[in-house]
Amino acid sequence: MSSKDFWVEHLAVGANRQTAVADWSRTGLLAYGADCNIALWRPAANPPRGVFKLLNGHKETVKALTFLPEVEHDPSTYFISGSDDKAIVVWKSAEDGQDFKLLQTATEHAGPVNCVAALRVAADQPKWIVATGAADATVKVWSFENDNLQLVQSVNTAPKYFPLSLSLSTLGADHGAYILASAGTRDVIQILTAEARAGEIQFSLQATLGGHEGWLRCLSFSRETNGPDSDLLLASASQDKYIRIWRVHQGKELPALAAKGSDPSGSAFMPGKSPSNKAHWLRVAEQDFSVTFEALLLGHEDWIYSAKWHSQADGKLRLLSASADNSLAIWEADPGSGIWVSMVRLGEISREKGATTATGSTGGFWTGLWSPDGRSIACLGRTGSWRRWEYDVSGDAWRPCVAISGHTKAVTGISWSKDGGFLLSTSSDQTTRLHMKWKGSGTWHEMSRPQIHGYDLNCIDSLGSSQFVSGADEKLMRVFGEPRAVATMLSRLGGIDGANVADMPDAANMPVLGLSNKAIDALDDDQEIQPVDDRDRDAIDPASIVKKSYLDIGHPPLEETLSRHTLWPETEKLYGHGYEISCLAASHDGKLIASACRASSINHAVIRIFETEKWTELRPPLAAHSLTATRLRFSSDDRYLLSVGRDRQWAVFERGAGEDGSIQYQLLQSNAKGHSRMILDAAWAPSPAPLFATAGRDKQVRIWSLSKQDGAEAKPQFVQVAALASDGPATSVDFSTRTVGNKHILAVGTESGRVSLCAVAEDGTSVLELPTSPELVLPKAALQLAWRPANKDGTEAKHELAVAGEDSSLRLYGFGEGYFKEQKQP
Repeated sequence: MSSKDFWVEHLAVGANRQTAVADWSRTGLLAYGADCNIALWRPAANPPRGVFKLLNGHKETVKALTFLPEVEHDPSTYFISGSDDKAIVVWKSAEDGQDFKLLQTATEHAGPVNCVAALRVAADQPKWIVATGAADATVKVWSFENDNLQLVQSVNTAPKYFPLSLSLSTLGADHGAYILASAGTRDVIQILTAEARAGEIQFSLQATLGGHEGWLRCLSFSRETNGPDSDLLLASASQDKYIRIWRVHQGKELPALAAKGSDPSGSAFMPGKSPSNKAHWLRVAEQDFSVTFEALLLGHEDWIYSAKWHSQADGKLRLLSASADNSLAIWEADPGSGIWVSMVRLGEISREKGATTATGSTGGFWTGLWSPDGRSIACLGRTGSWRRWEYDVSGDAWRPCVAISGHTKAVTGISWSKDGGFLLSTSSDQTTRLHMKWKGSGTWHEMSRPQIHGYDLNCIDSLGSSQFVSGADEKLMRVFGEPRAVATMLSRLGGIDGANVADMPDAANMPVLGLSNKAIDALDDDQEIQPVDDRDRDAIDPASIVKKSYLDIGHPPLEETLSRHTLWPETEKLYGHGYEISCLAASHDGKLIASACRASSINHAVIRIFETEKWTELRPPLAAHSLTATRLRFSSDDRYLLSVGRDRQWAVFERGAGEDGSIQYQLLQSNAKGHSRMILDAAWAPSPAPLFATAGRDKQVRIWSLSKQDGAEAKPQFVQVAALASDGPATSVDFSTRTVGNKHILAVGTESGRVSLCAVAEDGTSVLELPTSPELVLPKAALQLAWRPANKDGTEAKHELAVAGEDSSLRLYGFGEGYFKEQKQP
């Protein structure tokens, strides 16, 4: 299969909110845990491109990841990941350096793995020490050599704490002594040391450092200078809102600062407290070392999740901290006094008042990473999105750059705009996102976040080029219209021409206490923002006021803009259902919306139809099912409405006219035994003769065609003309809007995550499964599939398939015409 015939167009997935979930290698590759996948991204790529690969080796949420320090002249790159599935996986780069293969899986831990640390034993040898900490209250030490990970030692931390962070380093000038710092769900840091004896390494506890007053989230060792006799510095980040720096000094004499007994807090004022200056002594490899408290860093207003060192080429040491207060800080020691000061502050400083970790918010920045050269930093925020800044030498400032974003929970619904210009996705993470190709670079990006909700979102459909409807775990549907600022930006960046922008509201935002996005006027840059009255239910958060310049940009919007300034105003609410909305569909002409809700009785399992001119319900509702309807689909000419449900039946309704001339759908046919288990999805073929496919939990995909019945009075009926067995419960199906030759192209997704393509005869009587690509396999269920509508001019000879995954991923695959033509019957 040639690369011209199959390619990955776009991968979007958010990062797991964990401090140890990501690492940035010296080769410029950033890897992070995304649900049970590992996502690979090159932040410095030009033009900016998102995730280029998703690795699948874990069964549950990935929590920890670290690259092994590279060996000079060794082309291989390794990293180790740990997950809630209690497994540790070793990955090795493929020959092309772009991909990684799973090398080994270790399952010695009895609890979820929270943290991983690694140290190269010798500068010129591919040999490493690896430490892993897990919720089984153990730290396990491993040796990695010759592509083999072996358990060396298990250190029990119970009943004191569960490890959340580890850091490893060599002690002294030679490589024969090692130090391991471990901390977690207590306010102390354990210092363990080891020496290499006859190749064996055994760590023993030598000191316990106190002083913090909350859990410790991150530990990081670094040499103070490039000199061979340099002291070792340890930074510890805690939920007590402070960072502490500790000095590890070789020799029987204490370092100058500790010996003088000077105040290590650097004149910081802490009421009622005096930071302890007690020296802790270590003895390893017949050498003496002291560990003393060096400095207390104050400045963050909430929990500190991460603190990472970076040593510049000139030997200058800097510390990057990330906090739940929505800010990053870069700390440097003042050359004159040695006091650590915050030189740079980035992020959204104190903007979200009241949304602190103390009130249960999972806000802020979860981790901060340095690029290999220290000229760029990336941080992971509470929305699962990355932000990135690059240092601009000429302006002596850190400039924000285009980064990546994605859903953080199962992607439950996807829908293309009617002309195929953009893709909408909705998710259990309570957001709706708009993805589009940036014509300036040819790469896909999230361009707008139209809906940020208080309920899990279940389904979505486009009503045209500038309107959509969504359904959530609430009894109503919400209709959204595009604002002028977003329409103008999409036109500029993607060449999409929406409806008449003169009729659109400027922008939208959400009241502090509400679920409905309100239309607002955008402000000029010189207009002042009025202070907010917290008692006003319709009060607007000042941070979400939209200024006209915010979306007047020549690149995809950054995360701060996406999450605040690209909302779409809500134009209608559609009521009528008694329970949570389960599925909805818009007619191809955008004039009707059909919807259903969760149901356990015939009364609630009805299908309601709303017209979009006056937004009224067309009565009576359509009755056919006795349990929840799982999918609704209009045929390409809107003549038929197909519904499938948990009661194992499908029903087809035919369009007609009521006595008053209004549109009315009547039950044409229902099949109570459509499948032997619940039907999960259905799709119409774009053929003149009515033809549809159903997908069921009985591992069957069935093709149904309208055929004439015997007898003059007999109405045509849908009958099964073909069936295809799948490797597991079939969860999703969709027909491409274009045929290849005289065949329909049907995509089928299963609960096991496999996406396969089938060639279906025009009359539906034969189904041939085409050979598939390994890229088309997800680690969890493919929840929905959507082929991109054909271009109006029909010039593009490619097919694009969007896949909504239960693994939080949204994937877009491209297929050339040759993909279907070259496939021979096996």
